[in-house]
Amino acid sequence: MTATTETGWLSVAIAIFLFALDATIRVLAIIYVPRNRRPQTALAWLLAIFFIPYLGVLLFLLVGNARLPRRRRRRQSQIDEYIRDTTEGIDQVERDPEWPSWLDPVVELNRKLGSMPLVGGNSAHLYSDNQLALDAMTQSIREAKRTVHVEFYILLLDEVTAPFFDALEDAHRRGVVVRVLLDHLGNFQYPGYRRTKKRLDRMGVQWHLMLPFQPLRGSIRRPDLRNHRKLLVIDGTIAYTGSQNIVETGYQRRKNHKRGLHWKDFMARFEGPVVAGIDALFVTDWFSETDELLEREAAPVRENGAGMLDCQVVPSGPGFEGENNLRMFNSLVYAAQEKIILVSPYFVPDDSMLYAITTAAQSGIRVELFVSEIGDQFFVYHAQRSYYEALLEAGVVIYRYTAPTILHAKHMTIDDELSVIGSSNMDMRSFSLDHEVSVMVRGDSFLQSLRAIEDSYRVDSRELTLEEWNKRSSWSATLDNIARLTAAVQ
Repeated sequence: MTATTETGWLSVAIAIFLFALDATIRVLAIIYVPRNRRPQTALAWLLAIFFIPYLGVLLFLLVGNARLPRRRRRRQSQIDEYIRDTTEGIDQVERDPEWPSWLDPVVELNRKLGSMPLVGGNSAHLYSDNQLALDAMTQSIREAKRTVHVEFYILLLDEVTAPFFDALEDAHRRGVVVRVLLDHLGNFQYPGYRRTKKRLDRMGVQWHLMLPFQPLRGSIRRPDLRNHRKLLVIDGTIAYTGSQNIVETGYQRRKNHKRGLHWKDFMARFEGPVVAGIDALFVTDWFSETDELLEREAAPVRENGAGMLDCQVVPSGPGFEGENNLRMFNSLVYAAQEKIILVSPYFVPDDSMLYAITTAAQSGIRVELFVSEIGDQFFVYHAQRSYYEALLEAGVVIYRYTAPTILHAKHMTIDDELSVIGSSNMDMRSFSLDHEVSVMVRGDSFLQSLRAIEDSYRVDSRELTLEEWNKRSSWSATLDNIARLTAAVQ
């Protein structure tokens, strides 16, 4: 056999092998990929694998599994039991005559999925200005007596946040136990990351990265699973949570400052039994990263009175079996009788949420959605736009907050009954991949304050009409629809 013949047979053998491998990949993908996934997510992955088989398979193996490692899921189960055994404030919930009949099933759903009960005897103060919220948190740290628990998706030192870090250092020097958690890849992408780590080291406080992706140190997991929570707990008696990260409003990026972009957030300060529930999330995440299970500080007992709030903390993320936040959002949308107001900077719903919202609007319920006129994340921004036509046709009123502000607040109100605030966007990433914290609140004082904030958004927004939207270019519509496919690849 000549060398030419041998080369020809080798080429044929390689071609047959590659053909067989390609066919095997496609068959196995059809069998394995749809398992326990939404149809739209499975279809997006299958398209990726069929069009780019080898790269598609590599990406699927890297980021196709949204579950945390078994060890972390086991810890989550342990902490759920701990929460159930150490809950206070349930007896302070008063079911008055105006208690809506649909609320009990929602409370039970949240309890079953996230372990947290509805607790009464709480009070709250709302902040819709980033600097005011940051100043309030800084002052609370300066007044701390025993413990300060800090957990933020992004926590960066800069000129604006320097007083916050100074307050943490001063508290540590006074003998206050200061514990800090910050997301690894959430902060790694910013220029202030190394500066922040050095500052925390110099303080001498206890600090750890959340969900670190450090292959050389043995920390290997799906890299885009993130801890997106934002919370601060002081002495077990005061808690802040909402949408705001600890960073200046341009996020330390030159391109943002060049475009004049700045972020507008929302935070709430709580006192009462709900603080223990928010702190339990810090305890959960601290336990996950350090193997140290902290003792929960007792929340102060409050007498019921005018203005007291019923609150339920709803944790969500890949540590839970169900998509807790999505199930709560959908339940509340379907329960609404008169009005639904949704505020989310990244609005990329799955089919279930899209159907819930459009069904509500088509049923004659007033549905308003606040988003931003411009976006900071290319694919998310265009994927979000792909839903506007269906929403507008169903009768949803869309308000776009005017540029150059990114409306980063995340909250919703249902009728004149209920509010939900927290860190969760209404997108598939927040439903499946990110650890989030939401607080469901029943109380007129809280709802009216939040409605006043929604009214202020409306003043600074412009309503988008279906006629205007239908005039967008075909190129823009095509780009939006392509981006929509990428949003489902989870």
